[in-house]
Amino acid sequence: MTQIQAEEQARHAAKMAKKKAARDRMMETRTGEKGLVIVHTGPGKGKSSSGFGMIMRAIAHQMPCAVVQFIKGAWDTGERRLLTTHFAGLCQFHAMGEGFTWETQDKARDVAAAEAGWEKAKALIRDPAIRMVLLDEINIAFRYGYLNVAEVLDFLTAEKPPMTHVILTGRGAPDALIEAADLVTEMAQVKHPFRAGIKAQPGVEF
Repeated sequence: MTQIQAEEQARHAAKMAKKKAARDRMMETRTGEKGLVIVHTGPGKGKSSSGFGMIMRAIAHQMPCAVVQFIKGAWDTGERRLLTTHFAGLCQFHAMGEGFTWETQDKARDVAAAEAGWEKAKALIRDPAIRMVLLDEINIAFRYGYLNVAEVLDFLTAEKPPMTHVILTGRGAPDALIEAADLVTEMAQVKHPFRAGIKAQPGVEF
């Protein structure tokens, strides 16, 4: 190693040591734990995928969890196959929707499906043994007026066990939900193959 390289390495090491010290001081003040209300929204792809990723993490930690699908219930998705086939003992899976609203073309039927999904979700969230509940595409139900966001937030405030995490996905999350949530991620769309004529594909979209 040359003298210049040694000096650069020393400067880098000193800089990283300062960053580590600052990070350690910050981490010392972050000692709290609580069940989080988590929102994945935005026009970009990956909202449900991120939610299912968190479900897989919970399973890896032997944390009982559950999924309620509000829109994609008619789809034979990879997530559904995996969870029901290999992890049914740790993760309940309830596909309550009947497809996108333009497929059913029956608002009363869509509302009934959303309400049934929410009743199932409430029962799962109330169970203190279940540590994480994914409400997949529930934001779509809010967007179309199938569910009342105020009622959902009142329930989460009053009845969610203190250490239960609840994930709500779907584009167009209501402002009230974003304000009440502990963690909000907005997925931005930069490019999407659908615009180039590529259809939804297994392993990517479902």
